[in-house]
Amino acid sequence: MTFIDLPAAHRATGSVRLPGSKSISNRLLLLAALARGSTELVGLLEADDTRVMVEALKLLGVGMEGSHIHGVNGAFPVKQADLFLGNAGTAFRPLTAALALSAGEYRLHGVPRMHERPIRDLVDALRAMGARIEYESNEGFPPLRIHPGQVTLTPAVRVRGDVSSQFLTALLLALPLVGGGRIDVAGELISKPYIAITLKAMQRFGVDVRHDDWRWFDVPAGPYTAPARLLVEGDASAASYFLAAGAVGGGPVRVEGVGSESMQGDVRFVDVLERMGASVTMTGGSISCAGQAPVRAIDMDLNHVPDAAMTAAVLALFADGTSTLRNIASWRVKETDRLFAMATELRKLGAEVEEGADYLRITPRELRANVTIDTYEDHRMAMSFSLVSLGGVPVRINDPQCVAKTFPDYFDAFRSIVR
Repeated sequence: MTFIDLPAAHRATGSVRLPGSKSISNRLLLLAALARGSTELVGLLEADDTRVMVEALKLLGVGMEGSHIHGVNGAFPVKQADLFLGNAGTAFRPLTAALALSAGEYRLHGVPRMHERPIRDLVDALRAMGARIEYESNEGFPPLRIHPGQVTLTPAVRVRGDVSSQFLTALLLALPLVGGGRIDVAGELISKPYIAITLKAMQRFGVDVRHDDWRWFDVPAGPYTAPARLLVEGDASAASYFLAAGAVGGGPVRVEGVGSESMQGDVRFVDVLERMGASVTMTGGSISCAGQAPVRAIDMDLNHVPDAAMTAAVLALFADGTSTLRNIASWRVKETDRLFAMATELRKLGAEVEEGADYLRITPRELRANVTIDTYEDHRMAMSFSLVSLGGVPVRINDPQCVAKTFPDYFDAFRSIVR
C-alpha cells in the first residue's frame, strides 16, 4: 500500500488498548538476554524495531520460547555474527556497546537511514575503554565492525549527552558486564526521561545505578538477575495521538495500558494537552482526554517529550494563535530530520512555519483539503499527521506501512475512534 486516504472527520471518542512501549521492550529484551536466569516479558511490543532486536539476540545464541527469554549470564555464546538492525536505534546503540565489551567479531548494519544516524560519541567512549571498533564506510556512522579488544576499566568513561540519550543508555546497560564503573556526561543531557527508563529497567534486573543530577553515573558490577516475570507498559508516545484526537475531537478518548504510574517520560504529554485547554483524567493504567478545537497556542520547552512533541506540532494547526516548540534539536538525528520534515509538511497544509536549529514556530491558517503528506519512512510522521483529518478535511498519508516500526495496527485503531 503506497498511501492511505483518511476522510474528513469531526469527532473522536472511544478507547484504545496500546501496544507495548518500544523503548521499554528493547531495553528489557537486552537485559533479559544478558541476565542470569529466565524472564517472561508480558505485553512485549511486536513490531519492526523489536523484531530486529529479537532476531539479533537469537543469532547471538540467546534462547527464546515465545515470551520467555533464557539469559546468557553476561556473555553471548556466539562470537561471530552479522546483525541487521533496520532503523532501530534502541537496538543498534545498546548492542554496539554490549558487543564491543565482549570478545567477538561482529558486523552491525541497518537500512540506509540508520547509516546516516551518528554514533561517533558512543564509539569514542567505547574505544577509550579499549574496544576495537571500525567504521565500514563513513567515519562516525554505521555500519560498524567490532573486533575483540582489551577492555580496561578507566577512572571514568566520558560521553556527550547533547546528541542522543541512546549513547548514555548503551553505556549504562553494558558497563555491569565488565565490572561497572563511572560515566561522566559532557554537556547538557537531553531526553532525561529516556535515561530514567534505562535506570528503572536495570533496577528490575538487580543493578541499581546512582547518579548526581544526571551529570555522572556510578554503575555497579553485574550480573543482571532475571526477575522471572515483567509486564511491558503500553507505549506512551503512541498514546499521544489518541489523546490529541480527544483534545480536538470532543472526546473523551481513553488509552489503556499506560497511566499515572508509568516510567515513560512521554506520559507528561498530558501537561501539553492541559496547557492547550484539554481536560485530562489519569488512573494508574489509563488516560482520558476531552476537548474541542480551537485549542490554546503554546510556547513550551519539549525536550522531555521529544517523540510526543511531534504530536504537539500537528496540534498547533488547531490552535488559536502561534505556537513555539523549543529545545527539540534531537529531532535532527531521529528516523529522519524531523525538524525539516515536520516544517515541510505543515506548510503544505497552509501553516506558516519558522524552522530553527532547535525549535519550530507554527502559525495556523485555514487547513487545506486533500493534501498528500510525505512520511520520510518515519512512523511518527505518519501517525501524527493522521490528526489532520479531525480538522474536517480529507488527507492522504503516503507510505502508511512505515507505522509497522512500532504500531502495525495504528490506522485501524485510529479509525475506531473517529467519526
